[in-house]
Amino acid sequence: MLLMRKVKHIIDGDTFTVSRKIGNTNIVRLAGINTPKKYQFAGKKAADRLKALIGGKTVTIMPVGNSYKQAFYNVNSNIKNINKRPRH
Repeated sequence: MLLMRKVKHIIDGDTFTVSRKIGNTNIVRLAGINTPKKYQFAGKKAADRLKALIGGKTVTIMPVGNSYKQAFYNVNSNIKNINKRPRH
């Protein structure tokens, strides 16, 4: 199932919020990516990189799985797979 959503806020280098909920949340976590949190070393840089890639854009989101009560997604913007882009 592919969904299109507008990116509203970048939380950190691998997590952001979207304009409309997916299921019961509007938080999107990139599958296969684990970046530092904003307050950790290089965390702001990773968040800034994600913001440069998708901030304010409409992206295509595809659910790929769940772990630890979180859903993970593959995200594309302008046909580029964001999950495979370097974070820092």
